[in-house]
Amino acid sequence: MNVLAIDQGTSATKALVVTSDGTVLGEAEVPVPVIAGEDGSVEIDPEVLWRSVVDAGTEAIARAGVTVEAVGLANQGETVLAWDAATTKPLTPAIVWQDRRAASVCERVAADGHADWLAQVTGLVLDPYFVAPKLTWLRENMTRAGTAGTTDAWMLQRLTGAFVTDAATASRSLLLDLDKCQWSPDACAIFDLDPASMPEIVDCAAVIGETSAFGASVPVAGLAVDQQAALFAESCFTPGDAKCTYGTGAFLLANLGATAHRSRNGLVSCVAWRLHNAPTYCLDGQVFTAGAALTWLESVGLLDGPEDLDRLAGTETTSGGVSFVPAFTGLGAPFWSTGARAAFTGLSIATTRAHLARAVVEGIAAQVAWLARAAGSDLGKSVTRLRVDGGLTRSRTLLQVQADLAQVPVEVYPSPHATALGVAAFARLGAGAVTRPEDAVGVWSPLMHFEPSITAAEADERLAVWRAAAEATVRLAGG
Repeated sequence: MNVLAIDQGTSATKALVVTSDGTVLGEAEVPVPVIAGEDGSVEIDPEVLWRSVVDAGTEAIARAGVTVEAVGLANQGETVLAWDAATTKPLTPAIVWQDRRAASVCERVAADGHADWLAQVTGLVLDPYFVAPKLTWLRENMTRAGTAGTTDAWMLQRLTGAFVTDAATASRSLLLDLDKCQWSPDACAIFDLDPASMPEIVDCAAVIGETSAFGASVPVAGLAVDQQAALFAESCFTPGDAKCTYGTGAFLLANLGATAHRSRNGLVSCVAWRLHNAPTYCLDGQVFTAGAALTWLESVGLLDGPEDLDRLAGTETTSGGVSFVPAFTGLGAPFWSTGARAAFTGLSIATTRAHLARAVVEGIAAQVAWLARAAGSDLGKSVTRLRVDGGLTRSRTLLQVQADLAQVPVEVYPSPHATALGVAAFARLGAGAVTRPEDAVGVWSPLMHFEPSITAAEADERLAVWRAAAEATVRLAGG
């Protein structure tokens, strides 16, 4: 079965045509401009986003030179907009997951005493990163007209006419009763949202309709939020299996199995995927700034380009006492500080460009290492292996530092397209080509393997120094 797999990401849309054995016959990528403002706004033009999906998908099929039998769509998860329900014309910009303007909504909901209840019911922390605060902010500040929801629901309506979202994406909303996998009327009421206006929740592997957006009519059979699609692609099927994707941000997910355990250590719990109406759950930890930190290094002249990272950071075995906290858009798990901002600490007259580049690498890896520790504590057993994917996995320096600080082996997924391959696997399941997740994903071997090269005591010391710097940024933000 040939599947068109679309990974609609923050800064680009990627499309692959994939065979049953995972061979990529054709691929295309279309950039998506992101507009960031000093007020914390991060937006995308929805029509540009839509055009990127159609153009990338059409081009991938043309390059493959074959017909496709199913479509899979992965989405950004927490990016929202409003649109006309009859015409699907956008009524607002798409408000991206990084947007922080809904912080005031979160403050109001917290002041009303709802934060702990929401965490228990939905599994999520009250933070503007998630969907519901953005929807409320959008309704209060942009428009009350039309339908408002996540970008996947809008795109799927355009593609098929169906008003749906998959269970994994729904679990990123602060509106889902996590145990029941249904919209919570009480959670909707807290955010002044009508549960009747929410899309139908469907499996990640199911035919939800047909689309002719890419040529001949073909079923849309695979749906997922991007990080969960990557978790599936990397065969994290057993409780305790964990992966981290290093893209614009870095996202660590660990399989929880069939029970939605709530985190006691600052992570969130959500749906990993739902198949045949049976959910599998995961823990999720977020580093809001990863690849975006390298973009910043380039913009201020500290890096000549992404390929320069290893050359520069790899010339030093330490950061020379410098710590970097990757909080350009706040700190995610396990700190959850909206107001925290990025910082270098420990600078001296001897600090060099190489030290700063090394500090950025160590800062990203340190926050991921703390997430791995939190996941291990919640699971009741340490994470014993970390599978990784994403653009930053091209950096051997980052991967070695990650193995050192997390004190676990790091295995690199062999393709740069984990999210797309994961949603292709869901589409194969949904279209009935296979019946088992293992068969949908297939067999793969790590591209590279990194073992810790420092002692646990040294890792503890470095992580403690970094955590002190991160907590200082939280205090400076008034947290």
